[in-house]
Amino acid sequence: MNYICFDCGTKYPLDSNKWKCECGGLLNFEYQKKVIDFSDTLRSSIHSIWKYIDALPFEKEDVWQNITLGEGGTPLIKISENVYAKAEYYMPTLSFKDRGAVVLIAMAKKLGIKKVVADSSGNAGTAIAAYGARAGIQCDIFVPESTSDKKLKQIEAHGAVIHKIPGYREDTASAAISMVEKTNLFYASHIFNPIFLEGTKTYVYEVFEQLNGNMPDAFIIPVGNGTLLLGAYIAFQELMENKQITKMPKILAVQSEACAPILKAFVEGKNNVEPIKNNGTLAEGIAIAAPSRGTEILNAVRTTGGDIIGVSEESIIQARNDLALKGIYVEITSAANYSGYLSYVKKYPELIEKQVVFPLCGAGIKSN
Repeated sequence: MNYICFDCGTKYPLDSNKWKCECGGLLNFEYQKKVIDFSDTLRSSIHSIWKYIDALPFEKEDVWQNITLGEGGTPLIKISENVYAKAEYYMPTLSFKDRGAVVLIAMAKKLGIKKVVADSSGNAGTAIAAYGARAGIQCDIFVPESTSDKKLKQIEAHGAVIHKIPGYREDTASAAISMVEKTNLFYASHIFNPIFLEGTKTYVYEVFEQLNGNMPDAFIIPVGNGTLLLGAYIAFQELMENKQITKMPKILAVQSEACAPILKAFVEGKNNVEPIKNNGTLAEGIAIAAPSRGTEILNAVRTTGGDIIGVSEESIIQARNDLALKGIYVEITSAANYSGYLSYVKKYPELIEKQVVFPLCGAGIKSN
C-alpha cells in the first residue's frame, strides 16, 4: 500500500505521514484489490460497507471490526418512476461522510496514530470525531465560525477539540494545515487523504447491488471538494476494470450558483479550477471556493460524458420543502441535489426516461 503523487508519480509509504507530495501535488492511493463477488455480498450477513472488504485496504480480520458503527447499507427511496434517492442520512452520524471517515480512522488506528487533525464545514468533522472516539484517537477539528450549532454540538459530544475559524471554508483548511505542519500530526483530511475516497466509493457498490447488478444511467452528485464524486468515479473504474459493467454512468454534478468554481472551469473548457470569491451559500457543505482536487473532478465528469450545473438559493429552499412534503427531511445542502435533478430534467428532457440516483447526504436536523 502506498500514497502516489497525482502529478509526478512519486510514491510514499503510509507511515510517512505525508498529506501531499514534495512537488506540491496531491496524493492518490494504490494497493492490491480483489474483485467483489456481488452474489456473495448480496447474501452477506454484514449490512455495512464492510461487506465489500475485498475492495477495501483491510483484511477480513482487522482493526475495522472494533471501529465500525454499522455505516452503509442505506436505502434507496423511490421518488418517481425512474428516480431514486439514496438516504445517506441513515448513517451513524447522519451523513454520507461516515463511509470515508470509518476507513480513514481505521487506517490511522492500524498505523498506531494517537491524534489527528481535520477540517470540515461540519459533517466530515462530526464523522472523524465519532470514529476517532470509537478508536481511542484524539481529534482536533477545525470548522468555519459560521458552522451550524447543531453540527458543532455533535462534534463536541464525541470529545473532539473544536477550533472555530473566522472567514470562509478555505481559511479553515489553512488553519488546520498550519497545525499539521507545525506538529507533524496525522492529517485526517477528507480532501487531501485519498484513503477517505476508498470509503465513499462504496456508495456506488451499494447502488449497483440494490439495482440487481444494473447501473443507473446517471448519478447526480453534489460537488464542493468532491469526496463523493471522486469516490464514485473510483468505483466506476474498478467495476469497468473487472468487466462487471461495460459503460460508465454519467456523473451529473451540482454546485450552488453562489459558489461554483468547478462549474466555471467546466463551462470555460479548462482543466484546472481557479479559486473564486466565496459569496456565501445556504448549501454550506458544498461552499468550496478553491477545491483542491478540481482537476480530478473535471476529469471524472468529462470521462463519463457528464455535466455540471449550478442551482439557485431559492431553488434549493424550494427543493427542501418539496422533499419534506414527500416525507423526507434533509439538510439544506442535500436539497441542492433534488434541485439539481429538476434542473437537469429541464436541460435534458430525455432524462425523465432514464434511471437516475441522487444522494440525500445529511439529515434535516443538522441545518438550522
